[in-house]
Amino acid sequence: MNPDLFSLQDKVAIITGASKGIGESIARGFARAGAKVVVSSRKQAAVDDVANAICADGGAALGIAAHMGEPEQIQKLVDATVMHFGGVDILVNNAAINPLFGLTIEADMGVFAKMLDVNVKGYVLAIQKCVPSMRARGGGSIINVASVAGISPGTFMGLYSITKAAVIMMTRVFAKELGPDKIRVNAIAPGVIKTKFSTMLWDTPEIYEQTVNSSALKRIGMPDELIGTALYLASDASSFTTGATIVVDGGVN
Repeated sequence: MNPDLFSLQDKVAIITGASKGIGESIARGFARAGAKVVVSSRKQAAVDDVANAICADGGAALGIAAHMGEPEQIQKLVDATVMHFGGVDILVNNAAINPLFGLTIEADMGVFAKMLDVNVKGYVLAIQKCVPSMRARGGGSIINVASVAGISPGTFMGLYSITKAAVIMMTRVFAKELGPDKIRVNAIAPGVIKTKFSTMLWDTPEIYEQTVNSSALKRIGMPDELIGTALYLASDASSFTTGATIVVDGGVN
């Protein structure tokens, strides 16, 4: 096997929602693979902490705060990346919100609108803004972080499941549209991963036990266990993979 297949040397990657959890792990993993990483999330101090830690480990990183529900901030994120690093080769759409844990039939539409803005519209806008640079550089890779909840409804997570199902279809749509530009678009669908975002799932005994008991590996996942899949999709190792959704859930039945 050629180890260079997994190299991201001199590639420029934007990772949203990267101040903690899955996004932070992917940012650190990409930096170790040679990428110049833009760490993005809502708070500047938080992204600076991650970017500085990457740089201290010998990587190249820049923190740029951006709210993925605000179109002008998405534009500024991409513009600042191009200005600082010269372009964009990889986009990881990871930022998401899930403020509702309850029955969908009782859900407030204002809450749903906010979820759509970040979880769906934010992904679409980030792709639209990054594609011109990717085209100019001869291609690229887009990775959308979806969820197994987008494949099978999550307990008390109906609206979130709807948005993540949209992410999976969005991935297939953009893969077909951008294939001629040598831009690959794929998705990762994590199961329950131990992050602050998913605290309600792994910190609620009934849900935790149900998840673990239905898992082939009999445990939940850790953020670093998403790095390998993300690295595969970002690198030339997946040069003939597009429109795919890779489930990383420990073998939940």
